[in-house]
Amino acid sequence: MNALLSVSMLSADFGNLARDVQAVNQSAADWFHLDIMDGLFVPNISYGFPVVAAIAQQAQKPLDAHLMIVDPDRYIDRFKAMGCTYLSVHYEACTHLHRTLQHIRKSDMKAGVALNPHTPVELLEDILEEADFVLLMSVNPGFGGQQFISHTLNKVSRLKALILRKNLSCQIEVDGGTHAANAPSIIQAGADILVAGHALFKDGDVRAAVEAFKNNTPPL
Repeated sequence: MNALLSVSMLSADFGNLARDVQAVNQSAADWFHLDIMDGLFVPNISYGFPVVAAIAQQAQKPLDAHLMIVDPDRYIDRFKAMGCTYLSVHYEACTHLHRTLQHIRKSDMKAGVALNPHTPVELLEDILEEADFVLLMSVNPGFGGQQFISHTLNKVSRLKALILRKNLSCQIEVDGGTHAANAPSIIQAGADILVAGHALFKDGDVRAAVEAFKNNTPPL
C-alpha cells in the first residue's frame, strides 16, 4: 500500500474553487486537507466555515481539517457538522489536550495531534494512545509554498519508533514543503500520510501532479 496523499486546498484557486475541488475528486488523491488559520495562533488567516461548506458540498473524498487556531475546542462540533472525518489540533494550542482528543473521538471523527517544527515528538509520550494520527509540520505553519525542513525526517523516525514501542496503530502525517522528489525519503522515514498543496496546484494540472506524486511514492 502506498502512502495516502491529502491535498491542501490552501493552494487552490478560490476564484475557481468548484473546478479545483472537482479536479481533486477526479485525481488519485485520497483526502482533502483543510488548513484553518485564525491570524492568532499563526500569522495568517485562511478561510472559514463558508469555504469549508462549499468544499464539503462537492468533495467526494474525506475531509482532513487541520486547526491552526487558539481554543479549537469551541469548533469541534461545527467541523463534525461540516462533514469532516479527520480533525487535528495543535499540541501547542490545547491546555487540556486529553479532553480535546476525547471530544473529537466522541464526535465520531479521527483525532489528530499537530506539532510545530520546534516541538519534540517525545512530548507525546503520555497522550499518544488518545490520538489516531500525529501531524508533523515540516514548515513553520501559516503559509503555503515553503521549503521542507530537513530535520523533520529525524522527527518522523523518532515518532515512528515511539509508536512501535507502545504497540499503537497511530498514523504519521507530514505537512509542508512535500513534493514528488522528497516524498520517498519522508515515507521511508515512517510517514503514512503526506499533505501537499503548492506542488500540486502550481502548474495548473492537479490530476497530473497527483499522478506524478503517487508514482514516486514507495510502498509502506
